[in-house]
Amino acid sequence: MAGLFRWLLRLFTAAVILAFLAGVTIYYLASRSLPEYEATHSVARISAPVEIVRDNANVPHIFGETDADVFFGLGFAHAQDRLWQMTMLRRTAQGRLSEIFGTRTLAIDELVRRLDLYGQSQSSVDVQDPYTAAALRAYSDGVNAWIARVNADARGRGAPEFFLFPPEVALWQPADSIAIIKVMGLRLSTHLETEVLRARLSLLIGAERVGDLMPDAPGPGLTALPDYAALAPGILPSAAPLERMAEGPLSPFAPRAFASASNVFAAAPNRSAAGGTLLASDPHLGFTAPSIWYLARLELASGGVIGGTIPGLPVILGGRSANLGWGMTTAYLDDQDVFLEQINPDNPEEYRTPDGFKPFETRRSIIRVADAEPVTITMRWTENGPVLPGGHYGLGSITPPGHVTALGWTLLNGADTSLSAAMSLMRSRDIDEALEAGRFYIAPAQNLVVADQKTIALQTVGAMPRRLAEHQSQGRLPVPGWREENRWQGWLNYAANPRFRAPESGILGNTNNKLLDRPFPLHVSFDWGDTQRIERWKTLMTRRSVHTRESFIEAQLDTVSFTAQSLLPLIARDLWFTGEPAPAGSPERRRQRALELLAAWNGEMNEHLPEPLIYAAWLRNLQNRLIRDELGPLADEFIHVEPLFIERVFRDIDGAAIWCDIRQSGTVETCTEIARLALDEALLWLAETYGGSLESLRWGAAHQAWHDHPVLGEVPFLKWFVNIRQPTSGGDNTLNRGLTRGRDPEPFASIHGAGYRGVYDFADPDSSVFVISTGQSGHPLSRHYDDLGELWRRGEYIPMSLDPALARAAAVGVTRLIPAPE
Repeated sequence: MAGLFRWLLRLFTAAVILAFLAGVTIYYLASRSLPEYEATHSVARISAPVEIVRDNANVPHIFGETDADVFFGLGFAHAQDRLWQMTMLRRTAQGRLSEIFGTRTLAIDELVRRLDLYGQSQSSVDVQDPYTAAALRAYSDGVNAWIARVNADARGRGAPEFFLFPPEVALWQPADSIAIIKVMGLRLSTHLETEVLRARLSLLIGAERVGDLMPDAPGPGLTALPDYAALAPGILPSAAPLERMAEGPLSPFAPRAFASASNVFAAAPNRSAAGGTLLASDPHLGFTAPSIWYLARLELASGGVIGGTIPGLPVILGGRSANLGWGMTTAYLDDQDVFLEQINPDNPEEYRTPDGFKPFETRRSIIRVADAEPVTITMRWTENGPVLPGGHYGLGSITPPGHVTALGWTLLNGADTSLSAAMSLMRSRDIDEALEAGRFYIAPAQNLVVADQKTIALQTVGAMPRRLAEHQSQGRLPVPGWREENRWQGWLNYAANPRFRAPESGILGNTNNKLLDRPFPLHVSFDWGDTQRIERWKTLMTRRSVHTRESFIEAQLDTVSFTAQSLLPLIARDLWFTGEPAPAGSPERRRQRALELLAAWNGEMNEHLPEPLIYAAWLRNLQNRLIRDELGPLADEFIHVEPLFIERVFRDIDGAAIWCDIRQSGTVETCTEIARLALDEALLWLAETYGGSLESLRWGAAHQAWHDHPVLGEVPFLKWFVNIRQPTSGGDNTLNRGLTRGRDPEPFASIHGAGYRGVYDFADPDSSVFVISTGQSGHPLSRHYDDLGELWRRGEYIPMSLDPALARAAAVGVTRLIPAPE
């Protein structure tokens, strides 16, 4: 027995030693790719020395003799910190994820290939202005210079992820940067899926009730929806959930429920306490680790510029120079249409047009798949756009027999000058130049808010399709593509895009809300991203006669829900302080206590309070009870509370209270009964999930921000090192927005919000501040992987200074790039 014990002890000791050595080896190999910021590199293709000064937040301040050299330095810095992220964005745009991830990303690659994003990006390289073309070449050279250093110096393949996947990294090309803009467009566009969902609802519950669940934004009335059954005869209603083939953490195709949302607002000098313009910007995207945003400062011939970049793009997308600040929100411009294309019954290679049947434009593409045979797909185009298979976005469920669907979209353009427009905006000296730069921006459509030293303006930038007034659905439903009245007639002139300059109020802004009321076809959109946050924003802007940097920060971080303040009095109006006294511990007493807490609550979605969690659980269950019996599984498409729908139901607008009646029951239920049942169900769920008393609940326990690594975030053990989780305040409808996951088992996890925040004060420009949601580095072993994340969670910022001395004073390192001898 003693001998056995000794052998077991030896084996255990050996296993521990081997595990320790393996851990040391893995750490050594992974740490090899950590860049040394205090270093000098000899590189080709720069005209003079370049300095990359990294301040104590690891924000690179890049100085060079020429603008081309500065863009070279930005490419070098991006590659040092985010090489894996950049290559993943490129693979996504090329439809080449399956080469390393196998069949699980095949549907993503297939759909991207059918859209031909990368082919259009390659074509667009030749239409950029000379300055942008030179910047693209220099930026690519900078990325490739770091790749060369990685290979020459055995720097751990450039990122730890390359040890788990094929390590080959192709050289960066100018088309790769343009392609990343198109990938971002995929994340920001929702009209395709909205059209399909509206058509499904029209078939299932009738066009008259679609306006309850998907109402037009408040404002003057719009024409009624046509009956989709009349547009697409032969389609049968279905309650099956929408089928989305291109899903998963690697997919750039964001579901409608997670469309982009952002805030940007500005004050003119007469509304600023210090007499200078103010601007605050926080674009919202899905959270990832690292963040999609990367902070940088460029010293260009036109002056210094600092703000948020996306690795892979040689441009400050939101930030400030000495004279101009700018920010953007998604415009929700209706830039997509779904067309029903009739196939020639005598020749399946042809489709119907106004001039008769014509052949599809056809091309084959081979998708290489790891550990599987290559897949060859046949891509087809009509005059209206690429043909999409029925399995994507549920298109098959709304396509009549003998038809296919094609997508019209302004993003699908081989002469896209959007990057040139962004580069011109970055170098603009005043609002006039900034607004003129927007003329060349095509997609994805944005609301651009700019502030110079004197005034402020908002301009919608992006191509607006020219539709005929006779369009059958006004762009809200799929329509026959062979009918001339449904086809696009090119694009509207830039002058048709909404513009607001120097408003009398001295304040302007946008939260993805409805901008203006114009009749179709100059309407911009029927679907907008916000009807709620804008109300809270208006309150905060009007309660002060003048604003400061601090008041703009306060508004940016505000967590009071106008939605909660307006809906709770409606749904609980017959429940407040009612019922007989109930014994402690009974469901009735728990309901009464919940109502007592909510009655005294001001709507603040604070992470330390129980009321936000009670409210969120109640509203979620309430909406599900209202729609589940009518929609069946299709109710799963509405994973977030639709405030306008709830209001319509409880105010009985146009008979919407009919949703409260359960169709399958023999009695007629009232809205009060449904509200009470939903609250009881929510309280039961809270007790089973969190336990304890209602007072012990905390919103932050449920509303944790999930900054997950898109690739390693689901890998056991590794996920504990690469994912960042933080309890946070805010919610679906607060200015400090943390859009919830909406699905069990953790429906209130925050997965979408402001990855970048910036506040710019032109009374004292160097007092401007910004922050991102994780850290600058994409390397999990770097101290800069998550160091800004805690500041972001607490609502803190770092300075946004263009003073070179300040950057150098607290630099964590200076990288010097020296021209290599010829």
